[in-house]
Amino acid sequence: MNNSIATFPVPQNEPVKNYAPGTQALKELDAELKRQSKQIVEIPLIIDGREVKTGDIGKVVEPNDHKHVIAKYHKAGEKDVKMAIAAAMKAHEAWGETDWRVRASILLKAGELIAGKYREKINASIMLGQSKDIFQSEIDLCELVDFLRYNAAFAGQIYAMQPKPDAGMINTLEYRPLEGFVLAVTPFNFSSIDSNLNMSPVMMGNTTLWKPSSTAYLSNYYIMQVFMEAGLPAGVVNFLPGKGSVIGNAAVASKDLGGIHFTGSSSTFNGLWKSVGMNIDHYKTFPRLVGETGGKDFIFVHKSADADAVANAAFCASFGYAGQKCSACSRMYCPKSLWDSVLKGIKKRIGEAKVGGIMDHNNVVNAVIDEASFDKIAAAIEFVKKSKDGKIVAGGKHDKSVGYFIYPTVIETSNPHFKTMEEELFGPVLTVYVYDDNKLDKTLELCESTSPYGLTGSVFGNDRLACEDICRKLRYCAGNFYINDKTTGAVVGYQPFGGSRASGTNDKAGSMLNLLRWVTVRAIKEVLVPPTNWKGTI
Repeated sequence: MNNSIATFPVPQNEPVKNYAPGTQALKELDAELKRQSKQIVEIPLIIDGREVKTGDIGKVVEPNDHKHVIAKYHKAGEKDVKMAIAAAMKAHEAWGETDWRVRASILLKAGELIAGKYREKINASIMLGQSKDIFQSEIDLCELVDFLRYNAAFAGQIYAMQPKPDAGMINTLEYRPLEGFVLAVTPFNFSSIDSNLNMSPVMMGNTTLWKPSSTAYLSNYYIMQVFMEAGLPAGVVNFLPGKGSVIGNAAVASKDLGGIHFTGSSSTFNGLWKSVGMNIDHYKTFPRLVGETGGKDFIFVHKSADADAVANAAFCASFGYAGQKCSACSRMYCPKSLWDSVLKGIKKRIGEAKVGGIMDHNNVVNAVIDEASFDKIAAAIEFVKKSKDGKIVAGGKHDKSVGYFIYPTVIETSNPHFKTMEEELFGPVLTVYVYDDNKLDKTLELCESTSPYGLTGSVFGNDRLACEDICRKLRYCAGNFYINDKTTGAVVGYQPFGGSRASGTNDKAGSMLNLLRWVTVRAIKEVLVPPTNWKGTI
């Protein structure tokens, strides 16, 4: 393998377009939205670089208008998964032996294509299929590009890490890909994550099976096509829409499983981990398991905080993208002395935020992703309406007659273990426990112990020493922690993302740390003149 040392410079992050009214950028995106909304795309499997149509068809609907079909897809069966494994293994050796700078050039070209030629196409597909407004979709696309560009730079830094030489010898670290394929199981909510779960292992010489989320097929299919146009060889990424259990079971049963790169629910990741454990004697090597799972993310408010800043952060973090970010804030601890002011600020912003479909760019809270998600969130809201321990102080409305719309909802509770303080809902619902100002330490203990998750959290306060103490006491509650900022919005290259506890393995996407998980290192020592005198050498 050619691990020659040369690095790419750390890139600048892709600028986010503002799509202001009347701009050419907005006109082009609107035209693409209208074009895509009038068609039904047929999505095949892509195995070994070829389209495969199984004839077992499912449909993709627009969450904002669930009667509107935007795509039909072919479902992978067990036979197709085995074919994809064979293709990935066939491509594995040649791809792993390809100079890393060539691999990087393919990622960089894909990034340029997405940032330029295909920007409107992919943005429109994210908006239609994954229910994002222009702002949320554009950020997702820019992050996708950032992952591709930064991973090339991170890989160069990894390959440049070499051991200390000594007189008469050469010491080398060889960064080999894993000995097997990687199963990439990707979520609906970020196309950037979907791309990265494949392309971070691919950058390091691995090949993948891509199991996309059924509610992200359209954008993921277009992204797969971009990878191929950028020059990705056949079999390096194999695209498999279909039922998760069918694809997952077949992949985990293979002796050639090298790793799993996962974002999704904790229960699904737990199931995959258990299945790997049951098959552990069957594998050629111990599979690498990297997962980012659920969250019950929090804002903790100190009495010294700026109430308006807290209200703004809570509104943005809880209701942006209808609360469907892994990092979205869904619980808050607020002192009584500030609660009235904070609630007033949140209500003001809710009153200014329009709820509705993505075709009207004035709507900033769009539909949740599907009916199952809608029903779960709506049931939780109705539970609160009948509860003695909680009350709805803002919002509470839901309607699925046209699209899956949940209106921004704030719940106040006197019970720190109230149902919606503990359960992950993944929707625009914020539950607030209002605590006595003199019970700070006890409330910190509640925040630390209430949730099994540990993804994101933040503290607000103008007393910097108090914030530092809170940060220390909550150090295991969040893999990404913010001081006087919202819990969402980690940027590639700036805030590597991931959590622990029930939130995953904390392998920090958007940094060198994640890429290190996709290599297995060989240390090579070469003695230039071998010794012939055994004395003093044994």
